[in-house]
Amino acid sequence: MTQGNDLNLPPLNPADLSFDREAPSVARSGPVPVKTAEDLEQVFDVPVTVSAVLGSSRIAVGDLLQIVPGAVLELDRRVGEAIDIFVNERLVARGEVVVVEDRLGVTMTEIIKADR
Repeated sequence: MTQGNDLNLPPLNPADLSFDREAPSVARSGPVPVKTAEDLEQVFDVPVTVSAVLGSSRIAVGDLLQIVPGAVLELDRRVGEAIDIFVNERLVARGEVVVVEDRLGVTMTEIIKADR
C-alpha cells in the first residue's frame, strides 16, 4: 500500500479553489478577480423606475371624485413607520422619509433580500 496520491500531485490547498458561477460543478484554481464598479459600466445607462410608497388606501371611485385640494386621505401606515422602496415594481428596501434642504428624500434602512 502506498501513501499519498497515485498521480504524484502536490497537496491541494482548499483556499486556492474558487467556483465558476456559470459551471458550479467545475473548480478552478487561482485567485478570484476583484470586481469593481467599472465592470458594470455597460449597465450604468439602463433606465430603472424607483418608487417610494408611503402607504395605500382603498376608496370607492365615487368618493375619489369628491376629493378636493386640502383633503386628507388616510393611508394604511402609521407616522414613523418604514416606507417601501420599489425598483421596477420589485420591493428592494424599506426606508424613512427625510428632508434635504427644501426637498423630500428617502434613506434606506433595510435591504430586502430577494427570494429566488
